[in-house]
Amino acid sequence: MSREPLIFELSAATKKGFALPKLDVPEKTEALQGLAVRAGIPGFPQVSEVEVVRHFTRLSQANFCIDTSFYPLGSCTMKYNPKINEKVAAIPDFLGSHPYAPPELVQGNLEVLKTLEECLVEITGMDAFTLQPSAGAQGELVGMMLIRACLKERGDPRKIVLIPDSAHGTNPSSAHICGYRVREVKSNDRGTIDLDALARDMTEEVAALMVTNPNTLGVFESDILRIGEIVHAKGGLVYMDGANMNALVGKFRPGDMGVDIIHLNLHKTFSTPHGGGGPGSGPVGVKKQLEPLLPIPVVEKGKAGYSLDFSRPRSIGRVRSFYGSFLVELKALAYILTLGAAGLKEVAEIAVLNSNYIRKSLEGVYHLKYASPTLHECVFSDKFQKERGILNIDIAKRLIDYGLHPPTMSFPLIVPGALMIEPTETESRRDLDQFIGAMKAIAREAVETPELLKSAPHVSPVRRLDETAAARNPVLRWEEPKG
Repeated sequence: MSREPLIFELSAATKKGFALPKLDVPEKTEALQGLAVRAGIPGFPQVSEVEVVRHFTRLSQANFCIDTSFYPLGSCTMKYNPKINEKVAAIPDFLGSHPYAPPELVQGNLEVLKTLEECLVEITGMDAFTLQPSAGAQGELVGMMLIRACLKERGDPRKIVLIPDSAHGTNPSSAHICGYRVREVKSNDRGTIDLDALARDMTEEVAALMVTNPNTLGVFESDILRIGEIVHAKGGLVYMDGANMNALVGKFRPGDMGVDIIHLNLHKTFSTPHGGGGPGSGPVGVKKQLEPLLPIPVVEKGKAGYSLDFSRPRSIGRVRSFYGSFLVELKALAYILTLGAAGLKEVAEIAVLNSNYIRKSLEGVYHLKYASPTLHECVFSDKFQKERGILNIDIAKRLIDYGLHPPTMSFPLIVPGALMIEPTETESRRDLDQFIGAMKAIAREAVETPELLKSAPHVSPVRRLDETAAARNPVLRWEEPKG
């Protein structure tokens, strides 16, 4: 595929995108006097209409998307989004509703929100939800705010949050923003939380443990009941990062296992478009003791219909404008109601089956640091290939030549040279076999023709970049080439 030129490179002073007839009425400019009217845009590209259309159409065709191929991004749950959800979100009465409309004019919207909250309560085993957070990271932050408010009411806000060494990077960030110090909890040789280490670290200075389950290795924290007992015995709270709930829906309810608070990612588990900067949705579920602290407003259902309750004196306040990303929440509800209880259970079962199919097919071809059984994702490393000078970045770049998106790279940090793979439940065996075949071919190339990997990709519009230089010296403005 040849490189697509920049729109500036297509430009020429002799080109025009349109031509209008001369005015047949006198031109009046007096009304604009004194206003900040721009006479022109220096360097603005001059191209024809057909060049504009073809340029951006070619760019759109070069974009990798879930509708065309497999996206094996571990821990990010990039799965196909049913188009019925998009059609529901495009219903004019939903699409055209205004966020400032009074509750009596948006009863259908409020019913959607309340119904989704009730579904999430049932799915997770929590007692109440807020849909306000815009993404998982904000959900984590809201969770930490709720924990801090709860402990402050007890007169003991505490100082420390415990976080496993395999955690998502946003976990410690959320804790720090809320004023906590973070203490890392080590994993054992199974890749799960070391109970002895947790017992030593869990003091009366600790506000909470943030645990991801299944964790970022794809391993289920089988000691979750004991973990909860250790934390609760010292007056702490258990926060669960629910980014990996795709492995659990219909099979495991965190609220039944000692979890006090959880965030979900509707744009991952419940199949709304994910990536490209948003929009996202990161609802937070809590047990009964934390419910009065939830952000305002809260959707209430009464005899006269649905309303928004702002009168909650113990609330942590508003955490975003209006009431979350409404259309994302609408798509998630459509997904849940379409599948039903049996369908959601099947989501987890097929996600785990697909992941283990890939794992078993690639064991021995790529290094697997932890031998523990995994659920929805598996984490290989480049250890075998590194012996021949091939790193995970080389493997990822070569996958592009096979028409496949690379997996998550170099995470979690406890696996050097990590390749984290999550197929989700939406991929067929044919697609999985294509990915497995490409990974095996690349492993052979690492032995026979390593130069192919070191110079990959070869067929993409943009070749191998110097990523370090790009990060340190970003080019943020177009400049006409000299000469």
